[in-house]
Amino acid sequence: MHPILFKIGSLTVYTYGFFVASGFVMGIWLARKEARRLGHDPEKIMDLCFYILVAAIAGARLFYVVINYRTFLNDPLEIVRLWNGGLVFYGGFIAALLVSVIYLRMHHLSVWKTADILAPSLALGHSIGRIGCFFAGCCYGSVCDLPWAVTFTHPETLAPMNIPLHPSQLYSSASNLAIFCFLWAYRRRKKFDGQLFWLYVLIYALTRSAIELFRGDFRGTMLFDMFSVSQCIGIIMAVVSILMMTILRKKSP
Repeated sequence: MHPILFKIGSLTVYTYGFFVASGFVMGIWLARKEARRLGHDPEKIMDLCFYILVAAIAGARLFYVVINYRTFLNDPLEIVRLWNGGLVFYGGFIAALLVSVIYLRMHHLSVWKTADILAPSLALGHSIGRIGCFFAGCCYGSVCDLPWAVTFTHPETLAPMNIPLHPSQLYSSASNLAIFCFLWAYRRRKKFDGQLFWLYVLIYALTRSAIELFRGDFRGTMLFDMFSVSQCIGIIMAVVSILMMTILRKKSP
């Protein structure tokens, strides 16, 4: 749609990178603000966000490369060209989750209270980042003739050109924004620590699996010729989130 935001001499600012970076900045700002409201050390939250940022980018890219490894066989250097798009949320989420647990254990911080602080920020940051996918043309949708179909015409777009497609990137952005609004409104009424985080995982897993139906880009090997890799992970995450909420609710005082 508009892959390059602007150029200053030899410096090129890609729209995808701008929105992904903006998503991280907004997410970190919101998490720091929420930590201060709840009496947590905002500096430790900032440090944690830095580690999450590094782990999320590395994990998301690694997941994408593994799923689309044939794309990189002839040009391995493409692996580090992140500005061309190609991050898978679940890869980044799993890597960030592992790093977060290690960090929280090392600093003797409550895992679930911290996870609840971060959950709305994750949804908001993801919503903003998905706008970058739209401008880059990655994560594009399947062909459709609906009134809101979008047609990519920019020669550097990653989407098929001159074909009306589902704006699946905007579907993802809108669903994450709705999740953020729900979590933000519900956070003062949560019943136990960890509830916000696992609600986020559950709702995201369900909405992501539904949006997968409108994706037109390569989705990796299909399980039973029916479910994409992301849908399989989404189903697993949904089941895990329900189990975790049941367990945490029983353990809450």
